[in-house]
Amino acid sequence: MDFFQAFFLGLLQGLTEFLPISSSAHLILTPAFFGWTDQGVGFDLSVHLGTLLAVVLYFREDVFGIARDGLISLGRRKVIGQGALALYLVIGTIPAGLAGLALLDLIDSSLRAVEVIFTTTLVFGILLGIADLLPKRQRTLDSLNWKDALMVGIAQAMALVPGTSRSGVTITAGLFLGMSRETASRFSFLLAIPIIVLASSVKLLEVATSDVVVDWSGFLIGGVTSFLMAITAIHFFLKWLNTVGMWPYVIYRILLAGVIYAVLM
Repeated sequence: MDFFQAFFLGLLQGLTEFLPISSSAHLILTPAFFGWTDQGVGFDLSVHLGTLLAVVLYFREDVFGIARDGLISLGRRKVIGQGALALYLVIGTIPAGLAGLALLDLIDSSLRAVEVIFTTTLVFGILLGIADLLPKRQRTLDSLNWKDALMVGIAQAMALVPGTSRSGVTITAGLFLGMSRETASRFSFLLAIPIIVLASSVKLLEVATSDVVVDWSGFLIGGVTSFLMAITAIHFFLKWLNTVGMWPYVIYRILLAGVIYAVLM
């Protein structure tokens, strides 16, 4: 992997991981467009670590408070501070964790097809647009309950299919549940932390237990680039959230589906 390829894919992963446009679709489609070879599990690990560090650093005060109150609540066996939110993040992570264990081989073998990505890019993009048009989206993080967390978690599990977009489908679920754009987005970003930790752990185990040769220069370039791009994307996404809404991403997904159909199908 040369410098440009590592830089470009790191940039792409950082930008698309937290925007509702599907990072997996872009990382699968880009090599197909340019004729590049697969970037390999070592590079995938580096960009996942980069985006993980970005979201943890950006929400460091929330992460510290949720982790602290969650541990205190567990020790005292009653909800303290943000202990409930810590529980909801665990509940929201379980469906994707179980689905990943059960369907990983199917996803890698059958669901990375261009036809699948075209369909999920288009369909889930339209659903995001519909959800953004719904009235009475005023619920805050304080109003969430375990049922909300489970529903968003089930939606997150659907994002194992490339093209769906983890952030896109969890924000869509949140909007359908009456959350404000900010609430749905913040819960989606916080929910990204445990699932990226799980995904990174799987890739780290694969690297450690196989004969995979890691391109350390590509690893470093991809990780640093994805970190810088991800933290920038999160900041401006939240800053412009109430001004631009979700429709720019909906339109982008529809256009992307058109390009996929015209060029790759």
